Amino acid sequence: MHRTPRIIKTAARTLLLAGTIYMVIYLYKVSINKTISHQDVVAKKDYVRKLPETLPSVDFWPNCTQNKSAANITGFSTLPQQLQNFLYYKHCRHFPMILDVPNKCGGAERSQDIFLLLVIKTIPANYDRREGLRKTWAKERLHNGVWIRRVFVAGTTNEGFQKKRLNTILELEQTEYNDILQWDFEDSLYNLTLKQILILQWIDKKCPNVQYILNGDDDVLANTGKMVEYLQGLQEQNVSNHLFTGHVIFNAYPIRSTLSKYYVPPQVHDGKYPPYCSGAGFLLSGYTAAAIFNASHTISLLPIDDVYIGMCLEKAGLKPKPHIAILDTVVNIPSKKVDIYDPCFYREFLLVHRFLSGQLYLMWQRINDPNLKCSGFQK
Repeated sequence: MHRTPRIIKTAARTLLLAGTIYMVIYLYKVSINKTISHQDVVAKKDYVRKLPETLPSVDFWPNCTQNKSAANITGFSTLPQQLQNFLYYKHCRHFPMILDVPNKCGGAERSQDIFLLLVIKTIPANYDRREGLRKTWAKERLHNGVWIRRVFVAGTTNEGFQKKRLNTILELEQTEYNDILQWDFEDSLYNLTLKQILILQWIDKKCPNVQYILNGDDDVLANTGKMVEYLQGLQEQNVSNHLFTGHVIFNAYPIRSTLSKYYVPPQVHDGKYPPYCSGAGFLLSGYTAAAIFNASHTISLLPIDDVYIGMCLEKAGLKPKPHIAILDTVVNIPSKKVDIYDPCFYREFLLVHRFLSGQLYLMWQRINDPNLKCSGFQK
């Protein structure tokens, strides 16, 4: 009669002991997790801050042999890792092509039929920007009796499954639109010059007789119809074959601040930069593109792409020409009472930098609205 209470008491004590042990283990784990969590957060922040300096150089320059003698440059060890990688591999200019559109210009022999080729620099992740451009200013079409064609140019980014997913997006776009050029190199800030060289190389082989080229980023608003009309006007005036125009920067020097993403130390370039056009967007003739490409064979790469193109232009004995209708940023209106995105400000420009997908789509529709009224604006 007394076994049941004893069994119950024993079971209760066992459960209490088990509960106590569980609680001790739980509290220990919580303590450990809190410590680990704090350490992980610190480590993660430190990793993010140091990421460019911890990535192995092979990720930046696949399929190319390291030039170890670069380490002998004075002060080499004090440079950021990305700049060290750049110096190790700046001789590398040939990379496997992943995606191509060899007949975009109708073949080399028919490329003179392309009046304006839109060469748009992008990265794999910028799908929304590419879609926006295909529906707006980069739409392939016949305008004023001449053809406008487009290509997007990219390298590769990320690694593992994420890299594969992003490459698959480009493959799917290629199947639908046939407008992607992609090479197997790390698509980073310091490799933009390499991207420019590969663009010029592709044009030289696949589109050598194209008449004009718009070289620009995927975050610009380009009034390509007006560009065609402007370029046709030059032809009517019998302007020479050379054309290189955009937002020109004069009297510039390398930025020596290590805090700037455009930092260039004396070990990479010393002295003044030549006049150059902002890489956001510039117009050039097929003749000038060929001249720049030929000059690039004798000039070492510089990590600032637009400056490097200016160096090649100077080497070829040519000069950039400023164009008042090509802006490196949106218009500057010093008044909060005026909408800086009023379409009346932009309808006459050829190109304006810093327009993302939604803004760009809206602006394109508005500047092409036949019912647009611009009271107080000169036509």
